[in-house]
Amino acid sequence: MVSVATASHSSAGAGIPSSSKMLPSSSPVSILKKPKSTTTPTGGKRKSPNMDLSLPSSSLPSDASDEPASPKRRARVKFADDTPMQGAPLDERESGGKPEKSAAVVREEVRRAIQRHTTATDSTAYDNLKDLFTADPRRRDEDYWLDFFKPTHTSLKYHLMGLMSNVASLDRSCNGLVYAVLNSQWLGRDESYVKLFIRFLGNLAAAQGTYLGAVLKMLVNYLAGIPKDTGRLPGYAHVHPTEIFARVHMAIRHVMQLVPSSSGALSPVLSSEFPYETDPARANITYTRNLTRLISYAPQMQADILALLTEKLVKIDVQVQVDMEDFEDEVGEDFLHDVSIEAGAGDEEDDDDNASVMSDESIDPETERIKTIKNNICKLDGMLDVLFGYYSVPFSTGTLAEKENTLDLLLSHFQNIILPTYRARHPQFLLFHFSQSNPVLVDRFASLCIQLVFSKLQPGVRRQSAAAYLASFVARGAHVSGDVVRDVVDLLADHINNLRDEYEPACRGPDPRRYSQFYSSVQALLYIFCFRWRDLTTTAFEAGAAERIEELDPEDVAFPTSLKDTLQAAIHSKLNPLKVCSPGIVTEFSRIVHHLSFIYVFSILETNKRLRITAFRNISALSDPRYSQVERELRAGDDLGYQLDAYFPFDPYQLPRSRRWLEGDYVEWRGIPGLHDQDESDSDGDEEMDGRDDEQGSDEED
Repeated sequence: MVSVATASHSSAGAGIPSSSKMLPSSSPVSILKKPKSTTTPTGGKRKSPNMDLSLPSSSLPSDASDEPASPKRRARVKFADDTPMQGAPLDERESGGKPEKSAAVVREEVRRAIQRHTTATDSTAYDNLKDLFTADPRRRDEDYWLDFFKPTHTSLKYHLMGLMSNVASLDRSCNGLVYAVLNSQWLGRDESYVKLFIRFLGNLAAAQGTYLGAVLKMLVNYLAGIPKDTGRLPGYAHVHPTEIFARVHMAIRHVMQLVPSSSGALSPVLSSEFPYETDPARANITYTRNLTRLISYAPQMQADILALLTEKLVKIDVQVQVDMEDFEDEVGEDFLHDVSIEAGAGDEEDDDDNASVMSDESIDPETERIKTIKNNICKLDGMLDVLFGYYSVPFSTGTLAEKENTLDLLLSHFQNIILPTYRARHPQFLLFHFSQSNPVLVDRFASLCIQLVFSKLQPGVRRQSAAAYLASFVARGAHVSGDVVRDVVDLLADHINNLRDEYEPACRGPDPRRYSQFYSSVQALLYIFCFRWRDLTTTAFEAGAAERIEELDPEDVAFPTSLKDTLQAAIHSKLNPLKVCSPGIVTEFSRIVHHLSFIYVFSILETNKRLRITAFRNISALSDPRYSQVERELRAGDDLGYQLDAYFPFDPYQLPRSRRWLEGDYVEWRGIPGLHDQDESDSDGDEEMDGRDDEQGSDEED
C-alpha cells in the first residue's frame, strides 16, 4: 500500500478524467529522444541557457536521486508478494511529525502499484497514488478524514520521482494517473519541486508520445491567466504571477527542446486554447503577450502564432463594428473615450489576473450589451498594443534585411487575412505604421496594393479593396513622399485610361456592377487628390514646394497636363464616375478643383441629380444576388445603393491605448487656402473624407 492513502477507488480503469485535456485515442507516436548535450572546447558538457533543471543537492537526501536508478544501484528492498506495502522500512527523518519513507522505498511502491494495475491484479495502490496528486493542498486539515492522510511535500516529491523512474510504464492504461499528475497543483510549490515536475513532463512527452498533446494543453491553458491562489499554497512561500508565467514558459521550452516535433502539436493547441469571446479582455491580452513571449524561444512558430493573433484581432474588430452599427456616431465616440487605458491592460503584476467579470442579474439587457461592446474594444486595444510593441523591436533595431523579412510577414497577413475581410477597421494599422518606417518599405506596401488592383486574376471585390487601401495609405501616410504620391497617381491614371478605353464603347450609362474596377480606381484617385493635391502640382517637383503652396495664389497653381486630361476624359465619359463614387468624396473634390480653376464639374453634378442608374441596368443584372437584396431595401428612386462605399481603411485611429504608436503617422486634413467657408471646411473636412457624410448632397455649389 502507498504511504499516503485515502479512500480507494473501486474500478481499476476508472481513473480517466472528463477534462478537456484528454487526448483522442491514437496509435503511439514516435518521439525523438532527449537531444545530445553540447560539448565545450574543453570536453565538458554545456547546459542550455536558462534551462538548469537540476535539483540542489541540499534539497534531496543521499538516496533520493531524481534520475531513474539503474538495477545495480537500486536499493535492495525485499517485498513479499502478500505483504502490504505499509510494512516497508521507514526513513528516520520525519516531516511534520509523521515518518517518511525513503525515496528508494517509494520508488519501488510506485513501480509495484503501476505493475499491479496494468496486469489487472489490484488497483488499490494505483488509485491511492492518484488520490495523492489530486489532493488539494489549500484545503484545511480538518476537511480531511484523517490528517495523517494529507500528503506532505516530501512524500509528494518522492512519489513524483518514482513516476519519473517508471515513466516507460505509463502507457494508455495509466492515463488516469497521468492526468491526475498533470492537473495537480505544481506551479505554486518550491523551486526544487517545480524543476522536478518540469523534468517529469519532458520525460513523459519524450517516452510516451500519446501524452504530448495533453502536456502541451495543460501548459498552454495557463497562458491566458493564472487561477486565483495558485501562488499561495499553504506551507510554501508566495509565488508572484510573473514567476508563475516564467515557470510555465520554462516547461514549454523544456518539452520543445526534448521533443523537436512538438511544434506541430503545439500550433493547434494554441488555437484551441485561445480565450473565448465571453472571456474578459484581460485574458485575451495576457494570452497575446505570452504567445509573443513564446516566439522568443520557438522562432519556428513565429508565422503560425502571428497569423493566429491577426485572425483573432480581425474577428474581434469585425464584431465591434457590427455591434456599433446600431448606435449613432456620437455614441460610438463616447464608447472609445469611456474605455479606460487600464481596463484591458492585462497586467501580469495583478494577483487576480484571471478574475472573471462580475455578473449581475439585475443589469438590463441594454446595459449588458454596452458592457460587452466596451469589453471587446478593450480586447482589441490591448491586443494591438502588445503587437505594436512586439513588431517595434525588429523595425527599430533590426537591419534592413530584418525589417523587410518582418514586413513580408505583415504583408502575408494583410493579403490573406485582413484584405479579404469586409471593412476591417484596426488590425491593418500595424502595416500602416511599420511600412512607413523606411522609404523602401513604403514602396513595398504601395507596390503590393498596385499589383492587386491591376491583377485580373484577383476577385473583383479584392481588387476594389486593394484600391481603397492604396488610396488611403498614399493619402494619409505622413511619411509617404511626394515622389511616391506622384508615381502612384501616374500608375492609376494609366490604369483608368486603359479601363475607359475598354469599357466605354459598349457603355450605355453608369453601371457599378459591370464597371466596378473603373469606379474604384477613379475614387481612389479623387481621394488621393483631395489630401495630396499640393504634391501633384508642377511646382511640387521643387524641394519644399508643397509647403509653399499655402502662400501662393490658387490661380497660380498648375497641374500636369496628363493628370488633367485623364480626369476630364474619365469624368465626361459615358461611364460617369461622379454619379457612382461616394458623394462625400465627389463633393470635396469638386470644391477643390473649382477653387483651383483646375476642372469645372458642377454642371455634371446637377445633371446627375436627375439621373437614375437603374435606367442603364441590363436585364441579366436584375437577377444578380449581390444587388437583389440591396434593391429591396432602397427607397423608390434612390440611387445610394448603387454608389461606392466610402471605405478608406486608414481613417483616423481612435483606440485610446494603442493610438500612441501612430503619433506623427497621419496627414491631417487641411483647409483649402482662400476657399469660402474655410473654417467650416477645416472642422468638417475630416468627417467628409472619412466617409461618414454620405448623405451630403451636391448642392454646395457657390
